[in-house]
Amino acid sequence: MSIVKNKYGVNKNGKDVTKYTLKNSNGMEVSFIDLGATITDIIVPDRDGVFDDVVLGFDDVSSYENNSTFFGVFVGRFANRISNAKFVLNDKEYTLDQNDNTNCLHGGYQRYDYCMYDVECEEGTDGDSISFARCSPDGEQGFPGNLDIVVTYTLNNDDELILSYHAVSDKDTIINFTNHSFFNLGKGGHKCPNVLEQEVQIDARCYTPVDDILIPTGEIKELAGTALDFTEFKKLKDGIGKKDAEGKVITGYDHNFVLNENSGDSARKVAQFRAADSGRIMEVFTDQPGMQLYTAETLNVDGGRDGTHYGNFGGACFETQNFPDAVNIKNFPDAVLRAGEEFESVTVYRFKTF
Repeated sequence: MSIVKNKYGVNKNGKDVTKYTLKNSNGMEVSFIDLGATITDIIVPDRDGVFDDVVLGFDDVSSYENNSTFFGVFVGRFANRISNAKFVLNDKEYTLDQNDNTNCLHGGYQRYDYCMYDVECEEGTDGDSISFARCSPDGEQGFPGNLDIVVTYTLNNDDELILSYHAVSDKDTIINFTNHSFFNLGKGGHKCPNVLEQEVQIDARCYTPVDDILIPTGEIKELAGTALDFTEFKKLKDGIGKKDAEGKVITGYDHNFVLNENSGDSARKVAQFRAADSGRIMEVFTDQPGMQLYTAETLNVDGGRDGTHYGNFGGACFETQNFPDAVNIKNFPDAVLRAGEEFESVTVYRFKTF
């Protein structure tokens, strides 16, 4: 195992941005930058031993500073959407940015991935780790409390990328972290034109329906017999043009799945993603109650890594999370982090071939 550090560029404030690369004994590599604690590269082999980068990304700092697509980013303080960009906590109403219709999406305009992080590296026999830390000050993005955050990425020799989240606040606040990497496991990795032929399986019997601006209605509905049923492996293209439980036609996936056996105590396997042409498969483990499957049906990005154009359905996101708008919907899992309590969560992406 090894950790390599290289200067990646300079941000708009004149600060150096460093790229950190972990490499295991199997040749798998994962890279990150301290701008946003962002995952920039995940390089894994196909069934023939050909290594490709399987996440969408950029080659320069300025592109990540203008990363409207959220490629690879760590998202907080509250991932996904909050309705009407407001919530009430301890009888006080907090107002947030309306950056998605009338909603607050992924924390608003002051995104966590626009911030620089302090870094600690640790090499070990079971895996190497990089920890990114910062304090999100009281009032940042409109949320209460000085929130101390540590995001730790670990790569081990089982080809597992482990994402560990830790946070503690000096005031009651709300919290929902996720990672927004776009995966493409096909031949050529991120250069593969789209993920429509790739297959997904999700350990979920239900999902949270949404209104026309993607805010949950508060209902939890069964997936069986709908275009959202991924209890068995299914090509992503197979549900396009078919209907969800409410009779809405699916044009692409941007849905929160209610994960089965949600004890919250430990990470369990909740999803699998595979590509028949390359033989790559990614397994997703988490201790979170939900996962957003997002397939970027309107993606249109020029100037991606290696000059790649990323088009519609160019990648798929597996965003482990609490439910969207959980702070405003009483029957959803609690999103409140009390002052002095420690928030801990883990998500694992394991890579294999078949």
